[in-house]
Amino acid sequence: MKQHTKLSQESQHAETHQTKAQAGQEFAGAEELLRFDAAQTAVPPQIAERLKRSAQNAAPAPRPWWKNLLGQ
Repeated sequence: MKQHTKLSQESQHAETHQTKAQAGQEFAGAEELLRFDAAQTAVPPQIAERLKRSAQNAAPAPRPWWKNLLGQ
């Protein structure tokens, strides 16, 4: 439920930016610009599939050193 709320807030935020973009847009920083661009850009299905396969084939993250130290 919490994730759903966050997603709806992000979509509302993107819609707000979209209406501002038509009249000219200024961004507070690069991160805000990238979020805006990502909300406007659709990922092609072929690339999305390749990313999904790549993520499945990725090596698992190495075990943290502190878990080795504590024997967990």
